[in-house]
This record gives sequence, structure tokens and C-alpha cells, in this order.
Amino acid sequence: MDSSIIFIFLLFYKIPPFWRANQFCILGLRFCEQTQTVKLKTHFSLSDSLMAASNDMKTTFLEMYSALKSEILEDPAFLSTTDSHQWVHRMLDYNVPGGKLNRGLSVVDSYKLLKEGKDLSKDEIFLACALGWCIEWLQAYFLVLDDIMDNAHTRRGRPCWFRMEKVGMIAVNDGLLLRNHIPRILKKHFREKPYYVDLLDLFNEVEFQTASGQMIDLITTLEGEKDLSKYTLQVHRQIVQYKTAYYSFYLPVACALLMAGEKLDNHLVVKNVLVEMGTYFQVQDDYLDCFGDPKVIGKIGTDIEDFKCSWLVVQALERANDDQKNLLSDNYGKEDKGCVEKVKKLYHDLDLEGVFAEYESKSYEKLISSIEGHPSEAVQAVLKSFLGKIYKRQK
Repeated sequence: MDSSIIFIFLLFYKIPPFWRANQFCILGLRFCEQTQTVKLKTHFSLSDSLMAASNDMKTTFLEMYSALKSEILEDPAFLSTTDSHQWVHRMLDYNVPGGKLNRGLSVVDSYKLLKEGKDLSKDEIFLACALGWCIEWLQAYFLVLDDIMDNAHTRRGRPCWFRMEKVGMIAVNDGLLLRNHIPRILKKHFREKPYYVDLLDLFNEVEFQTASGQMIDLITTLEGEKDLSKYTLQVHRQIVQYKTAYYSFYLPVACALLMAGEKLDNHLVVKNVLVEMGTYFQVQDDYLDCFGDPKVIGKIGTDIEDFKCSWLVVQALERANDDQKNLLSDNYGKEDKGCVEKVKKLYHDLDLEGVFAEYESKSYEKLISSIEGHPSEAVQAVLKSFLGKIYKRQK
């Protein structure tokens, strides 16, 4: 069939709105800027992927990334050159889909639980996946800039983006691009939804909270100023709560609640439970960094060498006598293996493994009590699903 006929057919045929918004993703039409003629570009069939949702949601979710990336690359607000098109394409593929995708998939899982077993429509799956990817985009934005600030070398087993050849400090602008892609996706797919403004407000608030947590972390661990007196339980909690808990635990559930027609102001208890859960999760991370099996967690912990404001070191400072505090001051934050072993031995002498076990038990009891006190069984299911994934985890 002639391409012009296909184009006219698509313009006037009444296809579902979210497919139209996907810039004719099904047939992949794009205008070639050199010739101004319509060309066919092969993409995956969104319809087919959505039909397979019940069988493999992660596959569907990954395919959705391809669709959203195509939208970003073809955004009419920016007429890209061949070089800029290729740069953004490579930058997105390197930074956005490479993680575990837990945050993004949690939006879909939470929304399904809120629907209490009802089958999701194609439109609902599409929108839940789109919100999930907005969170993954946010994560990528945070990590690209965080690696620059930390002067890190690797991320997810590969060189950090700014360490890649010809990237360098261009990565700062790439981070800004990643952040600005999020409202582009939200506007395209949610601006007709009654909760659109709430979504924008949610993402803006969580970004502000996360950046504020990053600030506390950075000014507490200033390079060249190793001062353990700054490390307190209150400071650790602030860093964890703002830098991790809000965007990793609260944001996915809040997105699902908005999709389900809920008002977030009516779910402050849910917010508090998820923030507590995120704090518990980070404490686990700090514990496993020192006491976890590297073969299981997939890395050798370096919190001691890196002078991190870890839950373990603040607990040690709370319990240590003057001599033990001097030992920490002399050895914490040094890469020498002997120094690291002295710190670990002190942790053992202070029975921090037992302290953590008690903390974990009490945290679980407190969380379960709060969850089971919620009047909605669907919300309880969402929260128990999150807790079940992290309780007594080993990696």
C-alpha cells in the first residue's frame, strides 16, 4: 500500500488515544527530515506486547521503554540533528533500562493489587508502565549526577556514564535531559487525566526531597574533612529518608494510588509506612555491605573505606567507649585492609549483628501492625507485597 494512503488512513481512523499518542508506534511512521517524505520504520507491536502482559510483565515493561524512547527521540519540540539523535539514543540505552527495574515494575504490581484481582485493560497496563518508566528515568537522572559528584568509576558493573569516551561533563547536561524527559512523557499520556496535576506535583516533590537528601549526604561527608562527630542516628535517618525512601518506596505506590482515583492526602499513613520501609531497606543495605556474603550480594562492600555515614558506624559511635571511638577515628575511611579489619572487629565486639537482628525484628513488627491497621485490604496487600520482598533479604 502507498505510504501516503497509510498516513491518511491513520490520521482519520479512530484508534485508541494512547496509541495515537504513541506517535503511530504500531507502524512506526516517522518523517525523514532530509527529504520531508514519510517513511515506514519497524517497531514492535504494542498491541501484541500488551496482550502478553499476563504472561510476562517484565517483557512488556521493557518493550514499553522502546516506545517511550521513540517518542522522546521524535519529540516535535526539538528538531534533532543526526548526531544529537544518536547521542540521546545511546545515552538513554546506557542509563535508563540497565537496573533491576524494581521501582518501575512496582507501579504495575501495586496498581494490579489495588484493582483487587480485576483484569487490567490495555490502556491501564500502558499507563502503569509509562509511570513506572518515569520513575526509572528519574533514577537514571539521579545516578548520572550522583556518580559525577562522588567521582565514581563504575555503575552496574560498567564505567559510569561520565567516564565513557567523549562524554565527560556532557553527562551533566544529559542528566538534565533525563529529568526533562519525565514531564514530556507525563504531558503526552496523562494531561487529559483528572490526576495529571497531582502527578506533576508528586514527581516535583519527590525530586526535591531526594535532592535535599543528597545535599545532607554531601555536606556531612565533605571530601578531606573526615569528622565522625557529624555522624548521628538522626543525620543517618535524614539522609536515608530523603535520599532513598521517598523515590524508591513511596513514589511507585503513590503513582498507582493516583491511577486508581485516590487522593494522596487521604493516604498519609501509607506514605509514613513506606518511608519507614525504605529506611529499613537502607539499614539492611548498610548491614549487608559489611556482613553480607559478597557472592550473594554481588559486590564487596566498601562503606568503611569510603567513610560512608552508615547505620553500622553510627550505631558503633552510640555504643563505643572513648578508646573505641579513637580506634574508629584512626581507621574508618581508610583503604588499608588492616584498618578495615580493625573496624569490622570493633563492630563484632559491639555485637552490631545482634543489634541489627533486634532492629529488624522490631521494624517488622511495627510495620506489620501499621499495615494491618489500614482499613483497605487492597492497600494492605500492596504494602505487604513490598515488605515481603525485603524482609530478611540477603542481597
